[in-house]
Parts: sequence; structure tokens; C-alpha cells
Amino acid sequence: MKTPLGHLGYCTNIHAGETWADHFAALRASVPELKKRRSPDQPFGLGLRLSNVASEELEQPENLVAFQQWLADNGCYVFTMNGFPFGGFHNIVVKDQVHTPDWTTEARVEYTKRLFRILSVLLPVDELGNPIPGGVSTSPLSYRYWFEWEQPAARDYILSQTTQNVLDVVADLIRLHRQTDRLMHLDLEPEPDGVIETSDEFIAWFTDYLIPMGLEQLTETFGMTDEEAETAICDHVRLCYDVCHFAVGYERPADVLEKLREFGLRVGKIQVSAALKATFPDAPDPERETIRQAFAQFNEPTYLHQVVARTKSGELLRFRDLPDALAAFNDDHVEWRSHFHVPIFVNKYGVLHSTQDDIVTVNNLLAERPFTNQMEIETYTWDVLPDDLKLNLVDSIEREMKWYLLTGVQA
Repeated sequence: MKTPLGHLGYCTNIHAGETWADHFAALRASVPELKKRRSPDQPFGLGLRLSNVASEELEQPENLVAFQQWLADNGCYVFTMNGFPFGGFHNIVVKDQVHTPDWTTEARVEYTKRLFRILSVLLPVDELGNPIPGGVSTSPLSYRYWFEWEQPAARDYILSQTTQNVLDVVADLIRLHRQTDRLMHLDLEPEPDGVIETSDEFIAWFTDYLIPMGLEQLTETFGMTDEEAETAICDHVRLCYDVCHFAVGYERPADVLEKLREFGLRVGKIQVSAALKATFPDAPDPERETIRQAFAQFNEPTYLHQVVARTKSGELLRFRDLPDALAAFNDDHVEWRSHFHVPIFVNKYGVLHSTQDDIVTVNNLLAERPFTNQMEIETYTWDVLPDDLKLNLVDSIEREMKWYLLTGVQA
């Protein structure tokens, strides 16, 4: 839906199922009621997630036409897609396999190209009849602990190989833009323990690998000047600002956005999400163990829940999963932030808090100086939350959207 800050939708990775029939059934069950409640008088936006299997099935002309007709009949539109999870994402152990296949593989390239072909058909036009831009978010290239990441030669090899595959998609996006007038962008999503984890790593990859390799490839392939090639790269590759992920890394939103502006880089979309956090009192204090036990209540086996601990000296210690942090807890830890996507409309979970304030800060910055017009609510952990936080799925999504519209967007 259109808001004062741009298009807003919820990411459909909240729904289980891997076939297009599964995906479509979930949309039919939830979306009409959500639209009725939250957007009765204007089109309702979706951030569409398709598994690889579902994308192959939806690309079949009869399925794609039927879906377009359903969107039109129900007053809905797709303006962004989530291309991070390739395969199973619910009711299985996902953990680091959420990155599989990564950007070293042809399977990831072909999946992403297919998503863009679908999006080029689904993107609506604005009031003047011009196609609106749209993006597909994707993984941060790979999972760093699969490689000898501290070895410069190994790191350079992985970054070079993944960048070449990203540029293969960029070339397709340039062709699609010329053929369809749809401007679409690949939005890389920094994530804890990803090959790209922080804003500094995103900028370094963009300037040290993507631009120089892209200039060489695009000038040769399309006969572009260096300036034209760099413009095309910045048009078609952007940052997916996942609020949860940057908050876990203690990155201040204003700092992230200022660094991106300094290098002329852009945000493709905001994924509106919140993490868990807590500040520990000084030792000795029994409340420290109470807080640790509260985090332990969120320890579940499906997803990775990385923890970044801040120490008394200000050092950030990174743990690959919540059990690792629970085992390593000591008197030097003064704050924890955990990569657990909790509902955005709740600020306090007993002795724990969420990083909800970062959402409000990001939206204040967006209102002051617009840097994207695409926002996607992304809380996908409803089925693994503690029992007292589980609600009917439609009611849960509605509460997320209601809070964001009343508090986040208008903050």
C-alpha cells in the first residue's frame, strides 16, 4: 500500500510451503482479509517470496496469468520480492543452509534471474502509467564460515567468483530494462556471519570488486563508457537495509546511511524487522543470570540466532548461534543483541527488549531525506516463538502493520 514514505507490504516468507500451489493457497487464505482490515480503499502491497520450485512453476504462462488476474481482482500488487531463501524455510532445520546455494553457484544465478523475469511482469504502473521500480533481495553472497575467511587468497577468490555471478544478473537487468522499461535492482542483504555482514563490508565489496569488475564487463558487453557502466551498476545493485541485522551489529542507522551517501550507493528497500537485546547490570548481580535465562527461552533449533556481545571495553564479540553465547557468557559482557526476528509491535519481552527503536529511527531518517520508497515487514519466526507470543497468523500480521502505520511511519 502507499504510505507517506512509500510502498509498504509484508514479506510472504512468513508462510510455509515450497510449491507454487502452497504459496498461492497461503496468499488466498490471508491476503484478502488483511487488505480488508488494513487497506480497504487502496491497493495492498506484497513482498513476494518464492522458493526455487515455486518460481519455476509460477513462470509457466498459465500460472503467471492466473496470479496476475488474482492480484487485480483482489486489489493487490507486488513491488518487491525476497530471493534470499532458495528452498525450505519452515518446519525444517535451516541454520546456515539458508545460504544454500550461495552466489558461487549457477543455481543461485538462474533462480535470481527467474525471479526478475517474474517481477518484470508483475510490477504495476504508477498514476502516470509509468512502471514503478522494483527489487529482489538476496543473500550476502555466502556464509563466511564455509571458507578459510581469514586467508586473503581464499577471501579474494570467493569475492571474485560471487561478484562475477552477480554481474551476470546485472547484465540481464540491463537487458530487461531496455526491453520492458522496468528498472529493477538486486538488493544485497548484509546478515550476521554472511560474507557481507556490515555496511563497511558492503561498501568495500562494491568499490573493490563490483565496480572495477563491472566496468570491465559492461563496457565490453554493452559498449558503455565507464561512467555509464558505473551508473548502471549503482542502478541495478543496492543495499537491502534489514533493520534487525544492522541493529544486531550495533550499527547506527544515521551512520550507515551517511556512509552510503558518501560513496554514492543506494538502498533498494527497508526490511522492517526487530531483534532481541538486553543490557546486563554490573556483576555480581543475580539479574545477570535472569537475563541470560530469558535469552535461553528463545533458543530453538530451526534458524541461526547469532549474538553480538558488547564488552566493558566496547569490543564486539560475535557468536555463531545463541547456544554459543549462552555457554560463553561472563562478567565482561555488558550487552547482548541476538539475531531473532521478534514481532515489531512489541518493545519488551520480560527483562529483554527489542530493537524497535531502530525502526523508528530509520523511518525518521527516511522522512527527513528519502533514500528508498519500498518497505517490507519481515517477521518470519511466528511458528518458533515462545507459546505466549504466538497468535493467529492474520492477526499477527495485522498487528505488525497497524503498529508500523501508526507509530513507525508517522514517527
